[in-house]
Amino acid sequence: MNMTNKRILTVVWTIYLVSVLIAAPIAAQTARGADIAVVVHPDTPVSDLSLAEVRKVLLGERQYWNSKLPVVLLIRAPVARERDVVLRVIYQMTDAQFKRYWVAKVFRAEAASPPKIVYSNDLQYELVTAIPGAIAFVDARSVRPGLKVLRVDGHLPGDRDYPLR
Repeated sequence: MNMTNKRILTVVWTIYLVSVLIAAPIAAQTARGADIAVVVHPDTPVSDLSLAEVRKVLLGERQYWNSKLPVVLLIRAPVARERDVVLRVIYQMTDAQFKRYWVAKVFRAEAASPPKIVYSNDLQYELVTAIPGAIAFVDARSVRPGLKVLRVDGHLPGDRDYPLR
């Protein structure tokens, strides 16, 4: 190995080590991320749900907020962190199990349709503010005015015992 190749190898190895030492803590912090806020249309007649109640809503077991206002489920597309948290904490399913669950539920006529898939935070925000009864999950740092943030088990995002993180 000539001197140039050794220098290149040394530089590459140094860059690799520095990137691991610096990037690993940042990646861990990003992976944990912020709390996931449960948001609804501002006119939705609920402000606090238990985690079990949130699960019933998302499983389609509770399909109405009241006698006149249907629940409209919105969920982020695959690979969104919000979807991962919702699947892990609330549904307690893998993505494949989630898809099979909703196919079966619709096939048995227990639900008219599965949750609406939303491909961006902007679209999710627009849909929740436009559709009465809509419920969605957003990074708590991205909550915008016009959304109603629900308490879960009596806690808001940012509280120490908030369950959706």
